[in-house]
Amino acid sequence: GVKTKLSQDVGSLMLSIAKGLLEVEAREKEEERKRYMAETCPGLSLPGSMQALQELCRELHHKIDVIDEERYDLESKVSKSAKEIEDLKIKVQDLKGKFKKPALRKVRMSADQMLQALLGSKHKVSLDLRANLKQVKKEVKEEDKELRDVGDWRKNIEDKAGMDGRKKMFESEA
Repeated sequence: GVKTKLSQDVGSLMLSIAKGLLEVEAREKEEERKRYMAETCPGLSLPGSMQALQELCRELHHKIDVIDEERYDLESKVSKSAKEIEDLKIKVQDLKGKFKKPALRKVRMSADQMLQALLGSKHKVSLDLRANLKQVKKEVKEEDKELRDVGDWRKNIEDKAGMDGRKKMFESEA
């Protein structure tokens, strides 16, 4: 309805404002880059003589060396700062985890005592846990009885020994 239309209008307005801001920011970055390049890298005018060209090359090599030194210094500062940040993170983690764990000892108590300790004086009801358990009757299967009533194992082995025993086994299975 009206609310969704209004929220869509507000959303599209915000998007258009953000788009405009991003475009302005991109233009400013490009202008900054051009200004920096004009300051640090003046236009190249190639001299006519060989000696002047060699002098220009030496000058460019010297500038490259200076810039490399600056870059190396900045990289070492960044890596040093990163290591410092990592160390501080580890310190914070260590400080967060510094608390003494009490030595736990085994305590034997009934369910009633446990509830009394947890709930305090509110707990008056005595819990008989066994009363809540379901009664389950165990059914004994015929197969289980046969397995248990094997009897004397020596007699059983003798019955199955030799070809007669094998024949009996196959006859009883079939």
